[in-house]
Order: sequence, then structure tokens, then C-alpha cells
Amino acid sequence: MTTMNEFLSLALALVTGILLGAMFFGGLWWTIQKGSLSERPALWFLGSLLVRTSIALGGFYLIARGHWEGLLVCLLGFVIARLIVTRLTRTTGKPTNLTQEASHAPYS
Repeated sequence: MTTMNEFLSLALALVTGILLGAMFFGGLWWTIQKGSLSERPALWFLGSLLVRTSIALGGFYLIARGHWEGLLVCLLGFVIARLIVTRLTRTTGKPTNLTQEASHAPYS
């Protein structure tokens, strides 16, 4: 039988997973926007990867506290956030500079 404390703990893990996922995938979208226009895109992408991954793994570690159930629910929230961020940041179908440049690449 599940107690109220366990339910609240799992609900907190789900909300935390959604927040971690929103930060991770929202940060990825922001990095792509800024890094693609930067003179040093590798610095943007590497720095962002390290920060986003550190925050996400730290959050998973704190939520898990040795219990796999909380970690599993947190990961579920992370995946839900990915779906939400992907839907919110979807492009309108207009070609971007990257798409236009790629269309002129030689075929191998």
C-alpha cells in the first residue's frame, strides 16, 4: 500500500524531472540559436553541454536518493519535458540559413 509521503515524493520527482528536462532541452534550443550565429560555436556547444549535463545529472542524483522509483519517475518527467519543448520550439517550415547552405552542398 502506498502512503501519502511516497505519493508526494513521486509527484515531486515528476515535477523535478519536468523542470530538469525543460532546462536541458530549452538550454539546448537556446544554445543552437546563439551558437549557430557565434564566431566560436564549438565553445558555445561544449560549454552548454557540460553545464546542462551537470545540472541534469546532479538533479537526478538528488532525486534518486538510493531509490530507483523516484529516479524512474524523474526520468519520465524529463522525457515529458522533451516532448513539450520540442513542440513549443518547432519551426514554421521556413528554410533557415543552415537549410539554405546545406541545399548547396555537393553530392558525393
